[in-house]
Amino acid sequence: MISFEGFTLLILFFILAPIIGAIALLFLFIFEKRIDLLENRNVKIELEKELQQALYNQLNQQIQPHFLFNTLNVILSLARLNRTRELVRALEVLSQFLKFKYKSTEPLISLQREIDYTEQYLEIQKLRFGSRLSIQLDCADDLLSACIPPFVLQTLVENAFKHGLERKMGEALLEIRISSEDEEVRLEVIDNGSSGMEDLSHAAPPTEEPQLEKSGHGLDNIRRRLHLCFGDHAQLSLSPIEEGGTQVLVVWPFVLCDPYESEVRG
Repeated sequence: MISFEGFTLLILFFILAPIIGAIALLFLFIFEKRIDLLENRNVKIELEKELQQALYNQLNQQIQPHFLFNTLNVILSLARLNRTRELVRALEVLSQFLKFKYKSTEPLISLQREIDYTEQYLEIQKLRFGSRLSIQLDCADDLLSACIPPFVLQTLVENAFKHGLERKMGEALLEIRISSEDEEVRLEVIDNGSSGMEDLSHAAPPTEEPQLEKSGHGLDNIRRRLHLCFGDHAQLSLSPIEEGGTQVLVVWPFVLCDPYESEVRG
């Protein structure tokens, strides 16, 4: 026969059991909802990453045909002038560019690779301008392994020629400076050509900032790709030089690229 104490415990059990069960179910429900929330948040983050990557790839693809178009124009000019030796060299450089284009799929590459790629474009311009073109490139060795989105330097150099040096009579000067300051990389591209900014400053109302773009989507493309890679820590500015020409400055955080990247380059 059940004692009074046992009977009391049995009653308490039947009373408390549903309450404990309800509390346990409530905790499980809350825990399950939290897990679903975290999973949805992770899915959203992954989708945003994929969207950014797709946008970045699209921006890269905008830059490359622009280079091809200008390079083919140079080759056509050399062919019309019957400059056979320069024409053959230009075709060799173009083939090297195409090799780089189909190998370069990374969102960030080393400055060394970007400089090597840009020098291919400069090689074509040297054939075109001849002895009246002077180029100076200064970059500290410890910055060659810094990361940069591909085609940034090349696009800035291409803009310097298309919107400045090609209109310049006489000696054409191009200076590329790459330095570091406060754990940031500073890239400057300076030319002594026509800045093309006089008309822009007159066209813009006094209450609006003048547009600084020297080419359609070239500089805007760079800004957007820098923002995708570095957020608000990167910036691009363009300004005219008093004695004539244009200076473009790009600043972004110093990030070290994979030390084995050079092996991939080969």
